[in-house]
Amino acid sequence: MFQIISLAIAVVGGVFAFGFSRGFVRRRLRFVDAARSPLVPLVAGAGAALIVSPLTLLPLITGFTAAVVGIGAGLGTASGVKALKSGE
Repeated sequence: MFQIISLAIAVVGGVFAFGFSRGFVRRRLRFVDAARSPLVPLVAGAGAALIVSPLTLLPLITGFTAAVVGIGAGLGTASGVKALKSGE
């Protein structure tokens, strides 16, 4: 039962991280030239995973959750940069 709840927390965290980072890039970083660098999604993903990693001390949040949040943030950042480049 705890594994299902932990998986649900990981999925929700990943989706939230994706949406937040995509919106942040599109709204706040649209005029920042450095945001268009190909390294920015990697840095955002690593940063999000590092921020979530201390929460792994809680019983339902695992290292998998931190990794999923990092991947979601990285993919969201990449999607936001792609939307900026296409003029969306």
